[in-house]
Amino acid sequence: MKHILLFSLTLTLSCSNKNNSKEFSKLPENDKNMIAVLDTIWQTEQEPIRSRDSLISIYGVDHDLVKEQNLIIDKNHAINEEKVRGILDKYGWPSKEMMGEQGNWTICNVIQHSDNEIRIKYLPMMRQAVKDNKLEPRFLVRAEDRIATERGDLQIYGGQMKYYPETKSFNLWPVYDPENIDKRRTEIGLDSIRIFLKNRFNFEWNLEEQIKRTAEFEMEKAENKK
Repeated sequence: MKHILLFSLTLTLSCSNKNNSKEFSKLPENDKNMIAVLDTIWQTEQEPIRSRDSLISIYGVDHDLVKEQNLIIDKNHAINEEKVRGILDKYGWPSKEMMGEQGNWTICNVIQHSDNEIRIKYLPMMRQAVKDNKLEPRFLVRAEDRIATERGDLQIYGGQMKYYPETKSFNLWPVYDPENIDKRRTEIGLDSIRIFLKNRFNFEWNLEEQIKRTAEFEMEKAENKK
């Protein structure tokens, strides 16, 4: 399915934020729709997810209503991913002036919900955006953790939860060196893992449990390589 983006910017990746803003302000009104497009992407990406999560809290993950909502999520995401890829492939990582206050959150959310090959493709662009102060580090590490978990590796910063069918519950995907996770998070300006998990997932961090789960994960992975 192809979707036409309503932009004709002529910026290059080497332009500074200031120059980007100046060039963007010279464009015709019909070409200044990036913020509006990203607002629509946010709504269509997030609203079905919120609805699904509400249904899960009432009926559980295996209910037919949850499955129906997942189909809507997948359909909307396919459209949104194409739009976001179109933006990034044509303009590089947009400045805040171009995409608005919530633009980074919207673009990163869509990338986060995409396949791993998409995350890997745009990871260098995200790293450069952090260096250029266009993107907060928390968005980058979220992508880094998701890439690791999809590869079947330990995550670094603890941003990814997983549903485990055998226990019918969510738990943290095992993390590398759990004892020092807060040191890694602090170095890039993140809250402690305990605060993050409580605020984001209402999940209690238990260091001893996570040390055990990491050891079991590494042992199982080593066995699978034999």
